[in-house]
Formats: sequence, structure tokens, C-alpha cells
Amino acid sequence: MKNSIQSSFVTLILIFGLVFSVNAQDKEREFYQLKTYTLKDVNQEKVVDTYLKDAYLPALKRIGLENVGVFKLIPKDDIDALKIYVLIPFNSLDQFLKLDHMLAQDKTYISAGASYINAKHDNAPYERISSTLMKAFSEMPTMEASKITSKRKDRVYELRSYESATEAIYQNKVDMFNIGGEVELFESLGFNAVFYAEVISGDRMPNLMYMTTFENMESRDAHWDAFRTAPKWLKLKVDPNYQNNVSKADILLLYPTAYSDY
Repeated sequence: MKNSIQSSFVTLILIFGLVFSVNAQDKEREFYQLKTYTLKDVNQEKVVDTYLKDAYLPALKRIGLENVGVFKLIPKDDIDALKIYVLIPFNSLDQFLKLDHMLAQDKTYISAGASYINAKHDNAPYERISSTLMKAFSEMPTMEASKITSKRKDRVYELRSYESATEAIYQNKVDMFNIGGEVELFESLGFNAVFYAEVISGDRMPNLMYMTTFENMESRDAHWDAFRTAPKWLKLKVDPNYQNNVSKADILLLYPTAYSDY
């Protein structure tokens, strides 16, 4: 009887230890907000650029939010959309939820961003803002601001979104990155990933998103050629455990603005 009680006690300790370990690892994973400004013309673009540069990003730094990325679409003949993408890392959901309240208390922010904040209904600074909230992958729990050093206009920041047919199939794709070794493969090939994350609130769910970075377009193309022919990928893509888990892939090729943190 005594041995049975001791055994049960040890089992409980192990269970609580495992739960604590999982929770601790979970807390270490960052959250990301991707804000997308859709603009109708260059005048709106100028207003939003000024607001982000002079008011919003400085205010985020005063709060303690670093490594905020601001990006625009690399010009192409078939792309005429005016958009600005803002990527903000948070240590916790609580930090995300408190952001607007903290900004409202920041007099310097309110003064510097007055023309944007107090814009009239018939002279709005943007057409619409969309917001995607994400949680970092377990295999890359924190953001890594890109260390690319080429001229900003030449850099390629590739933002990908992979949609899946169902929630369960989506989880299979997430597992392919984490357990299957896709994150590790990207790392070994020098893709300079900024983040990999599960989308927990957005307009294309279920989906995941990630961003990789390159010195220029030639480097980007060379890296993907290396990926497609890598022995690990050739094996992984035919693994029966990871089949048909992406129903749609959206690819955005971006460059960082002059005031982006990286």
C-alpha cells in the first residue's frame, strides 16, 4: 500500500512537471500583429508614412516594443496596389491588449500623430486597415530581426501565407514545419527567417504565415532553387504523413521602408 501511494505521488509530480514545462515553453512564444493599410493614392501613403515614422513607431519604442517592421510591395508591372504592412512583436497577449490604452496616454504620440489621429471623415488617411494576429511556432518562438545589410531598395522580404482545407489539415502543416523539420531546413539553407507563426485571428483561416529575407531578388531565387532540390525537402514533400496540407499559398515580395527597424 505504501509503495502504491509513493508511486502515485511520483506520477503526480511528473505530470505537474510536464504541465509546467509545456506552459513555460508556451509562454515563451511571442505574438505578432500584422497591420495592413490599404491606400487609395500617394497622398494617403505620405500621411500614413509620416504617422508611422514620427508618431507610431517612436511611441511603440517608449512602450518597449522593438523590432517593428514596416514594408511595402516591391513594384511590378501587374501590381498597382498601395499598401503598407506593419509587423509588431508582442511578448504576450496582455501586452497586445493594452497597446491602444497606452498609446492614448502618450501625449507625445498624440501630438506627433495629430493630423492622422484627428483626420476628418471626408479626408481619411487610409481606405481600410486589416489586422492579423499570430502566435510564434514552437521551433522559432521569438522574432529574429533580419541582419540583411544590402540597400533597402534591393532587399526582398518574402511574406508567405499557407491556407489549408480544414483546421486538422492546417495543424498537419504546422507540424510539418515544427516536427517534420521544415523550419530547420530553411535555417540550414540561410533563409534568414524573421518569424514563423500560427494565425489565431485573421480573414484567411485556417492558415499560417512566415517571413524570410534576402539581399536581393537574385539571392531570393537562388535560395528557393536550393530549397527545391535539397535532399531533406525531396524526402519531406513525399512523406505520407504530410500530404495535401496546403490548399492555397499567397506570396508577397516586400521591401523595408527607410524607417523600418530592419
